[in-house]
Amino acid sequence: MTVKVVSGDLLDQEVEVIVNAWNRNLIPWWLLLPQGVSGAIKRRGGIAPFKELRKHGVLPLGGVAVTGAGRLPFKAIIHVAGIGHLWMSSEKSIRQSVRSAIAKAKEMNFLSIAFPLIGAGTGGGSPEKVEKMICEEIEKSDYDGQAIVVRYSPKKAEQGAAADADKPRR
Repeated sequence: MTVKVVSGDLLDQEVEVIVNAWNRNLIPWWLLLPQGVSGAIKRRGGIAPFKELRKHGVLPLGGVAVTGAGRLPFKAIIHVAGIGHLWMSSEKSIRQSVRSAIAKAKEMNFLSIAFPLIGAGTGGGSPEKVEKMICEEIEKSDYDGQAIVVRYSPKKAEQGAAADADKPRR
């Protein structure tokens, strides 16, 4: 399995499903101020995925929950519990989150998936180390679909948002 690494915005990728770097779902989403990927999903996709997410209850560290994508153009969002109780990621939580997300994508027959750098933002992980771990786990998997790892790039994200503003709404 080959992994494509790109710079830009996760929400601008042309894939069937995206991964949201989430927490263990211990605290109701409405008590949180979503940042990073979750904040972008809330702003552009609405709150529906988060309302649906709460129905999954507490996730084990590295576990997943699948929801609809709200107003986003994806078939679904795979939320991974990449950070623990103290809002920190670990090698174990990152690697298990990737394995869980890939297994779920395969189980649900998604042909393409895009990952953010799980645990590198709020979770405090080094972006370079996190990217390496994610790529290693995807490459070791037996997933036959397309996998993209997205390094967030504000400039490319702004260009994508400007281009989106010119596109007709569905």
